[in-house]
Amino acid sequence: MGNIKVSFVVIALNATSNLDNLFECLNKQTYPHNLIEVVLVDSDSRDNTKEKMLIFKDTKNNFDRIIVLDNPQRTLPCGWNIALDAVQGDAVLRVDAHTILPPEFIELSVRDLDKGENICGGKVISIPADKNRWSCTLNEAENSMFGGSVATFRHAESAQYVSTAAFAIYRKSVFDQVGRYNEQLTRTEDNEMHYRMKQAGYKFFYDPSIVSYRETRSTLGKLLRQKYLNGYWIGRTIGMEPRCFSIYHFVPFVFVTSIILVLFLAIFGIYTPSMIMLVSYGFVNVMMTALATIHSKDKNLYFICLPIIFLLLHTVYGVGTLIGLLDIHKNLE
Repeated sequence: MGNIKVSFVVIALNATSNLDNLFECLNKQTYPHNLIEVVLVDSDSRDNTKEKMLIFKDTKNNFDRIIVLDNPQRTLPCGWNIALDAVQGDAVLRVDAHTILPPEFIELSVRDLDKGENICGGKVISIPADKNRWSCTLNEAENSMFGGSVATFRHAESAQYVSTAAFAIYRKSVFDQVGRYNEQLTRTEDNEMHYRMKQAGYKFFYDPSIVSYRETRSTLGKLLRQKYLNGYWIGRTIGMEPRCFSIYHFVPFVFVTSIILVLFLAIFGIYTPSMIMLVSYGFVNVMMTALATIHSKDKNLYFICLPIIFLLLHTVYGVGTLIGLLDIHKNLE
């Protein structure tokens, strides 16, 4: 394996409860620590996130260097740009604060760069934030393709080139060519950046042997808020660069607008479309719930709530996109 220096970036906001696990994972990485610089960016947290970062910085642990930076704007794209202006590595790898990494995570990522790839990532598996049954149920909804996990990096078992990646490693030269993140975007900065990378001719290599684990939101309210904001920023981003999304990003929006349409028709006594939609969606929902239950290792009585959870996830995501579209004018302010 070559001597590729990796800039390991963490951009965190109010992540006190997650950083200990992440730092433990980082300390256990099999890739030579002297070839890893750790760039920690605190997004003006209201808890002890920065203090924990500073404590970790003092430990050193044979890393090439550890730096702690401030992101007063608090958003991910701003944090990304602050980190990119500071990194000194040949490659950049960013993960979320609530990520669990196997010891070989960085080593396997660098291995693909050694093979000639410019961008590569692996499988991201959602895990419950807590070990209780309700948290496991929410995690099952998050892991399900029906719940929204349709991206290739969530389920594919074979190595291939894909349209996007999560927790990927990038050669620093990629950012040098395509530029920095769009700081007007809050939730869709990766979609827009990855579109620019593909336009520049770069490919995203997916390696299923590279695995990471991301905690699902611990409550239904937090999960619904996440989905709403994801949908909202898709709507907002359409006004800037609609080509950075795929069709599946708009399925919840079509679902919500279809509900509005059939309800409007029902007001005038036209009930057939609403009945067709109710029966069709209900059938698919029940079937996907059954499949999720059959394949789950953590099945429990709360799984009877999955049809309702799926409905809520689809609805809030679609409503978010609709409101985001209505707020496109804010992009010009």
